[in-house]
Amino acid sequence: MASISAAAPVSAQVAPGSAPVLSVANLNVAFQTIDHSGRIGWTPVVNDVSFDIGPRETLAVVGESGSGKSVTSLAIMGLLQRKQARVSGQVMFGGRDLLKLPDDKMRTIRGNEIAMIFQEPMTSLNPVYSIGEQVSEVLIEHKGMTREAADNETVRLFERVRIPAARSRLKDFPHNFSGGMRQRVLIAMALACNPKLLIADEPTTALDVTIQAQIVELIKELQAEQGMSVMFITHDMGVVAEIADKTIVMYKGNAVEKGTTDAIFAHQQNPYTKALLSAVPRLGSMTGIERPMRFAVVDKKTGLSDVPTQTPDTVSRVGAPLLQVTNLVKRFDIHSGMMRKVVARVHAVENISFDLRVGETLALVGESGCGKSTTGQSILRLQEPNGGKIMFDGKDLRTLSGQEMRDMRTEIQMIFQDPYASLNPRIKVGDALAEPILTHKLGDRRFARDKVAELMQQVGLTPEMANRFPHEFSGGQRQRISIARALALNPKLIVADEAVSALDVSIKAQVVNLLLDLQAKLKLAYLFISHDMAVVERVSHRVAIMYLGEIVEIGPRAEIFANPQHPYTRRLMAAVPIPEPARRHIKRPVSNDEIKSPVRPPDYVPVQRGFTEVSPGHLVQAFGEEWAKSA
Repeated sequence: MASISAAAPVSAQVAPGSAPVLSVANLNVAFQTIDHSGRIGWTPVVNDVSFDIGPRETLAVVGESGSGKSVTSLAIMGLLQRKQARVSGQVMFGGRDLLKLPDDKMRTIRGNEIAMIFQEPMTSLNPVYSIGEQVSEVLIEHKGMTREAADNETVRLFERVRIPAARSRLKDFPHNFSGGMRQRVLIAMALACNPKLLIADEPTTALDVTIQAQIVELIKELQAEQGMSVMFITHDMGVVAEIADKTIVMYKGNAVEKGTTDAIFAHQQNPYTKALLSAVPRLGSMTGIERPMRFAVVDKKTGLSDVPTQTPDTVSRVGAPLLQVTNLVKRFDIHSGMMRKVVARVHAVENISFDLRVGETLALVGESGCGKSTTGQSILRLQEPNGGKIMFDGKDLRTLSGQEMRDMRTEIQMIFQDPYASLNPRIKVGDALAEPILTHKLGDRRFARDKVAELMQQVGLTPEMANRFPHEFSGGQRQRISIARALALNPKLIVADEAVSALDVSIKAQVVNLLLDLQAKLKLAYLFISHDMAVVERVSHRVAIMYLGEIVEIGPRAEIFANPQHPYTRRLMAAVPIPEPARRHIKRPVSNDEIKSPVRPPDYVPVQRGFTEVSPGHLVQAFGEEWAKSA
């Protein structure tokens, strides 16, 4: 068992003499495994974990993927299959040991006294039932309400979690809601029976930064109103600082450190906790620093850290830019009826312009649906633009034939968000790396084999790993392989589409450092697509902010972060979690507005907007009445 570092007493928020709402003692979980010979074994995934949650208290359970934090919550809720999971220890709730209760007794507790919000709302909601039916079901099952009473209570719950036009949305289905609104539905469902304990398993991980801020503030407000306790599972230390009274840090199934959140942040003892906190990007940390900067690398075993350094000056300021995008437009037709008539259009990218120089990183920032990924795909003509000009190294990409464009993609490559989905699970990674080299006839199989070994070393992996399949790698290693594949054809420009968004915080820091090192060595240009403002501040030379398919602000990174002018830019920055626990009781001015829809009538004519130059290279779009209240 790993030793636990106690950063501070863990009962700071509990009144003397008050009994814990939940008390977990010596919890162990092991999963059944079957080897190639058919022998059954047991693999431990949670080892001797203990903690208490007091009345009205929030405990954050923190760790990276595979640390055992979600398994801990599933064991508490009795959601692990008894035949395939071996659970021991004690979980006391309301004077009962939950591990000893039969299934029918646990069903009366789940959803009624202990509620849970799961990480991915789209997979947690049934796509064939309306959201009204799904929330009403909880009330009918646990409170014995009639359908009419349950519907009325569902409307009240929807209003409580700030779903607009609540009654009119009862018959809507999950796909009719945005990600943030689906998460609000799950919160309403969890609160339906006024639980004493709410377990929130990564409830903000898949959400944009503004929606994440809304959900965090909503949970804090509802907790204060209802007086419930919260177990908040996350890998985001910024969110931990904003919401948690106490924190327990998990690593490889062990609780390696626990204490008050203030103490964990100020005086962490365990090397892994130090590594986790060092990898947290902090908005404003680049003030006064001219160029992109590597993250500090902390050894998880010793806690020793290197000194992060600025990257060398890689930007070529001589001659024309490598990439020049002028008035780029991409729209998608929406068809309906027997004749497939165009009834509306999605204005995904609307009249945007920017350039990118050799060795430069331009970050394209915005929330889901703003058009940033479509912009990247349009540049490579994976989506055919409807208008505009794309000049790359002196050539107009829109005038190239299909074969000429395929040849040009040797110089422009893309790193996709999900490395597992972008790698063929049936092909060894060595073959996946060799495929573009052979397809574009850059050499024979011996050359490709040597190049694969070189690429694996270039991204911090060993050549021997080329004989493995994608599923045999961790998420961070798979993203390194995706980067290696992008480098295989010696490109000049890489479009990195949310390349680090799906990674744990320390893995994210490693991949960002790798991208910066490769840029310094190979003079690569990056179009870095992201919604994470703190990471963007760390890696970029210039930043472009997108909203509803348009660039609303663009300029040097230092100018954008020090002097944001557009209300939407300010909203994005205000929503970034601040890893300072002392601020968690301060209510942040978070907007509850959703991003507007880019769907327009077929005859819609886009408004032509002008730009104002605030300072050299810092341009801000003229904004109208829709932003008047935010300005």
